Formats: sequence, structure tokens, C-alpha cells
Amino acid sequence: MTNIKDKSLQTYLDELASKTPTPGGGSAAALMGAQAAALVGMVCNLTIGKPKYAEVEAEMGVLLDRSEALRERLTGMIKADVDVFGRLMACYGMPKETEQQKAARSEAIQSVLKEATEVPLECARACFETIELCRIAAEKGNTGVISDAGVAVMSAYAGLKSAALNVYINVGSLKDKEFADRKAQELESILEGTEQAVDEVYRIVKERL
Repeated sequence: MTNIKDKSLQTYLDELASKTPTPGGGSAAALMGAQAAALVGMVCNLTIGKPKYAEVEAEMGVLLDRSEALRERLTGMIKADVDVFGRLMACYGMPKETEQQKAARSEAIQSVLKEATEVPLECARACFETIELCRIAAEKGNTGVISDAGVAVMSAYAGLKSAALNVYINVGSLKDKEFADRKAQELESILEGTEQAVDEVYRIVKERL
């Protein structure tokens, strides 16, 4: 079976629009984040080696490495979301004729739901980290491609907020309220102040256009 990241863009979009539940919003959120990290990488690559930006070249090199690491993480999450959702659907398909079967089914669903919460939460973390990189790219990157730093931050923000929705929907179905509350709090700590940070990067980009 072809890994989702190795499929053509057209195939991915066709599958996204189809009646099948995967790929879905979770994968799309990860893709948004991966696109953001890739755009940060592009700004770095078009800044490094330019005499005008010699003073920031070393910093851009570090930023490029960090953005590439995030792109790899987020690209992996595209498939991770599909995989965990598939396992969740398999749990919902378990037999429930007897009380013992019902109990086993419920336990399996709850176990995988926890994993299904962790995947978008990790996506949210990675998107947040990407937003932080976007600021550096916006402040110090080549002005010839500075608008791409702005596109990057908006894509990362869309990925973050989209991933958050997938966390919210899963924690709402968890019976382990302590776990659910802890994950919801983790998400809120990631989201806190993010909107203002994104607006600030957007402002920086506009000022450098």
C-alpha cells in the first residue's frame, strides 16, 4: 500500500474529497504544518549565500535545519492520523453481542481514542514550533521572498487550529476524564497567545514587503 506522502497531490485531494473518512481533517492539519515548515525552509535557502544577508547566514542555517526537522515530523503525522483513525474504526466494528464483547469493544475504543488524541496534540505542538520559526524567517529572511514567510505562518496557524479541533472532538469521547482534562490543558497552553504571535509575524512581513 502506497504511503500517503508518496501519492500525487491530485490523488491525495481526490481521496480527501471522497466518501472515505481518511484522509481527513487530521491529515490536512499536518499537511498545513508541513507546508509551513517547507516555506520557512525556502526562505532560508533563498537567504543563505546572499552577500546582503551574510550577517544572518549562520542563523538561517540553523533555522533551515530546524524547519526541515519539523517538516519531516509533520509529514509523518499525515499518515499517523490515517493509521490511528483506521484502528479506531476497526474497534467500533468489533462484535457487541454479549456483555463481555461490549466490554472488550469499549476498552479497545477508549485505548485507541487516547492515541487518536495524542496524534493531533503532537501536530499542534509541531505547528506551534513552526510558528516560532516563521517569526525568525520574517524578521531576517530575504525580503524578495518575505511574503512566503507570511504564507508560512498562516499555514502553520491553520494547521494548529485544525489539529486543536481534532483534540477537542476526541477528548470529548474519553471516559478517562483525568487524561482528557490533562490533554485539553496541554492544548490550551499551546494555544495561549498564539493568535497574537501570528498577528505579529504577519505585521512584520507586511512591513518588510
